[in-house]
Amino acid sequence: MSDNAAGPLKVLLVCHYYPPHLGGIENVVHSEARYLTAAGVQVTVLTSGDRSSVTDEDGVRVVRVGAWNGLERKAGLSFPVLGPKLLRRAMHWARWADVVHIHDAFYLTSWAALTAAKLTRTPTVATQHMALVDYKPAVRVVQQAVYATAGRLLMRDARSVITINSDVAAFARAYGARPERMRHLPNGVDTELFRPVRDAAEQAAERERLGLPQDGVLVLFAGRFVSYKGFDLLLAAEDPGYRLVFAGGPAEALAGAADSVIYLGSLAPADMAAAYRACDILALPSTAEGFPLTVQEAMSSGMAIVTTDLSGYSVYELDRDRVSLIDRDAETLRARLREIAADSELRRQMGKYGREYAVERFAWPKHASRLIETYRSAIGPRKSSADRG
Repeated sequence: MSDNAAGPLKVLLVCHYYPPHLGGIENVVHSEARYLTAAGVQVTVLTSGDRSSVTDEDGVRVVRVGAWNGLERKAGLSFPVLGPKLLRRAMHWARWADVVHIHDAFYLTSWAALTAAKLTRTPTVATQHMALVDYKPAVRVVQQAVYATAGRLLMRDARSVITINSDVAAFARAYGARPERMRHLPNGVDTELFRPVRDAAEQAAERERLGLPQDGVLVLFAGRFVSYKGFDLLLAAEDPGYRLVFAGGPAEALAGAADSVIYLGSLAPADMAAAYRACDILALPSTAEGFPLTVQEAMSSGMAIVTTDLSGYSVYELDRDRVSLIDRDAETLRARLREIAADSELRRQMGKYGREYAVERFAWPKHASRLIETYRSAIGPRKSSADRG
C-alpha cells in the first residue's frame, strides 16, 4: 500500500511481549503486524526479549531489547524489566515511523515509546486492553500509580484511543482519554485457523492427537493460571458431568487438582486451535478483562461459551441465550456447565451462533482495515522525518 508521494505507511507497534512468548496481548500484536504487512504497511515491532536483537519475521521487523522477566517467573506478573537500550531504540524507530501504536499503558516499553514519540513529534495511537486487574493489593497500588501518571499522559495525548469493551472505555476516559478520540475495535481472530470441527471423526482424531479421552464432554480453560482469569474457580466447579481440560501455565498452579483434571501445557496457536476443536465448552470465569482473545477464538471455533457477566461486554450485544454470561461463583458455574454438557443440541446452537458472530465481527482483515483508517486519521498531513526532528 502506498500513500501517494509519501510512500508506504510506516507503523511502530509497541508491546511488552511478542511471540514466542505466549499471551493475549502479544498474540494480538503479532496478528496485527502480519495483517498490516499483508496490506502493504511497513511494520516494526518494539518489544522485550531474552537478549537484544533485530530480526525479520515474515516481513515484520522485530526489535527486541534485552529484559529481566523475574516478576513473571516469581509472581505471575507480566512485567518485563528492560535494559538501558530501550529508550535509544524507541527514539530511533519513532523517528522512522509515521505513527506509533502503543499497546496498553502499563509497561516500560509503552513509557519509552511515549517519550520517544513526544520528542520526535510522531503521532500516537493507543490500545488499552484492560482496566485495573485484580492482583494482590500491593500490585494494584502500583497499577493505579502507573495509570495516573504515564497512563494519563498516553491517554490524553493519543490521537486515537482504541478500547475493546465499555468498561475499558470508561477506564480510559477516567484517565484522560478524550471521548471524541475514542474508538471501539474488537481484537481480531484468524477465522481460518480457528474453525469449527467438521464432524465427530475429526473431533475424535484431535482428541487422540492431544491425548484426550474419547468419551464425555470436555470443558476447556485456556490462559494463564492467575486468579483474575478464574482457573481456581473452575477447579472448584469440577463435576462428574464433564471433564476439565487446562491449557496454559504455570503447571505448578494445578498442584493438588483432582486426578480427573487434564493438563495440556502451553500450546502454540495451531495446537490451541486443535484443542478448541477437541473440546466442547470453553469456560473462562475471569474478571477485569476486555473481551478475552480466548473467548473470540473459541467462538470462531464453534464452541459453547461460558464466561463472566461483565458490564463491559454490553457493547458487543451478545445473544445471552447463545453465549452464557454468568455470575462469578463456583456453584453457578458448575450448574451452568452441567446444563450445557447434558444438552448436545444447545451446544450445537451456541457453537453455530458463536462462529457466525466471529466471522462477521472478528475477522483480521476487517480489523487491519480499520486500523489503517485510524492511523491515517491520526497522522493527518504527512510530515517528513526532518520536520519531526
